[in-house]
Amino acid sequence: MPKLVDSHVHLDDVAFATDRDAVIARAHAAGVDTMIVPAVDAGSWPRIKTLCAGQHGLFPAFGLHPMFLQQHAPEHVDALSGWLDDNQAVAVGEIGLDFHREELDRDLQRDYFASQLQLATQRRLPVIVHARGALEEVTLTLRRTGGLSGVVHSFSGSEQQARQLWDLGFHLGIGGPVTYERAQRLRRIVAQMPIEFLLLESDAPDQPDATHRGQRNEPARVVEVLRCVAALRGETEAHVADAITTNARRLFGLDRQEFQQTGLTLD
Repeated sequence: MPKLVDSHVHLDDVAFATDRDAVIARAHAAGVDTMIVPAVDAGSWPRIKTLCAGQHGLFPAFGLHPMFLQQHAPEHVDALSGWLDDNQAVAVGEIGLDFHREELDRDLQRDYFASQLQLATQRRLPVIVHARGALEEVTLTLRRTGGLSGVVHSFSGSEQQARQLWDLGFHLGIGGPVTYERAQRLRRIVAQMPIEFLLLESDAPDQPDATHRGQRNEPARVVEVLRCVAALRGETEAHVADAITTNARRLFGLDRQEFQQTGLTLD
């Protein structure tokens, strides 16, 4: 069974309140033994810290999500700085821009995004980026900031937009939407893209694959995404799994994080 990394799963979400341990166990049984858990607001940071500290293979990311704009305050950016220093974060995230929701103040989103990109740059941490309806501006902002690495989660852009992100060294987070036959553009990109920029994700509890349409998503179902991606690329599941696992471990520095958990340090 190939070992897999779920590069984006909201395991702290209330949707898992009654059976979180069982969800994690099912993921492990399916071979998904490593999961990145991104935050959405300051209130989620403590519970993600506790969750990841208590489960092998779970790694936290801390950030301020643009869709939760009303829950953010300027002092949360200062607080985030401390959390990134003190809590073994593997990334700054989930951050970004969301222009799909008209009620979300765009200038305020831009301010939070830019501030968090600076924190990531200062700490040499990757970023986990949300870019719904705002991919062009997100890409321009990443290019203007410079010196960043990361992943654009739930990528849904064009071939040209994908190439612009690869040119910046950014990965594409691919999940359940690629399993839908109507997603022809996304499936074409995934079939042809350089595999070194590919990450798989569940985004659970959201974005289930086509065979679980309308259901709560789980990290175990990254296996379904793997099967679809391997078939689209004409490659074996084992090859794709090995490649995306290598990508994720390198991007998020997971080897270093696991070593530090032993109480030692790497030179």
